Amino acid sequence: MASRAKTVIDPSEIPPDRPVLIYGPTASGKSALALRIAEAQGGVIVNADALQVYRGWPILSAQPDAAEQARAPHALYGHLPFDAPYSTGDWLRDVKPFLSGTERPIIVGGTGLNFTALTEGLADIPKTPQAIRTEADAMTLGEMIVALDSETRAGLDLMNRARVQRAWEVQRATGRSIRAWQADTPPPLLPLSEATPLVLVPDVDWLNTRITLRFDQMIASGALDEARAMRPDWDPALQSSRTIGAAELIAHLDGDLTLDAAREAAVIASRQYAKRQRTWARSRMGDWRRIALPDDK
Repeated sequence: MASRAKTVIDPSEIPPDRPVLIYGPTASGKSALALRIAEAQGGVIVNADALQVYRGWPILSAQPDAAEQARAPHALYGHLPFDAPYSTGDWLRDVKPFLSGTERPIIVGGTGLNFTALTEGLADIPKTPQAIRTEADAMTLGEMIVALDSETRAGLDLMNRARVQRAWEVQRATGRSIRAWQADTPPPLLPLSEATPLVLVPDVDWLNTRITLRFDQMIASGALDEARAMRPDWDPALQSSRTIGAAELIAHLDGDLTLDAAREAAVIASRQYAKRQRTWARSRMGDWRRIALPDDK
């Protein structure tokens, strides 16, 4: 797995009796920081990444490996089958017991919506019927965007199909916009004032280099074997299939891409994802403590 980033923070600066939240873009060293804190102060590392919850792609989704998980308690990593549906609401239900458990949670991941829902609350929107989800799957991104009301469009990353589709499905299933549902949001499970929130802010060139190196190390660690094992059950519509590098390596195994082309496509996709994560941090995490990277001390 990729070498872990050093971070400009010492565990002694962190209150040992408050939950810790760690957000940052892919490959920025979130898991290393969580492990460093857990080893210094104790606590259970709880996954807040929407793709690391699945079995099937542990290498490509950058789940902590067995050696890392042996160094401190970890939870909500690879606990779901690859074909299970899973929402932010599901994650909130899974994370809730850790907020009142005997061990202080260190919640870490790159899915900004999970952290926002945890610290600001999440609207209790009814589940989407499968028929409506199937209808949405058959639509283009542009068709769904046009169907949304202007207020909802203004609040969405219109390049993120998952977010746009979710908004369209809610509107289609309930007759109310997702923004209207969000206006009725209940109190959060963990107000930001009751946690130690940390957001990693890496230098872009430094991060891009790490992204490239990490994907090469994923290949060296067996990502192609992982793809071969998943190939018989491959379904691009599954949420777990959104793991960056999965579609590219499947395309290579099918003879549609050379390994070099698959590598390049996966690296580009990772960098684009990291850019979206940085945008989320700037727009939604202004009250979090910012940790600049790299640490050259």
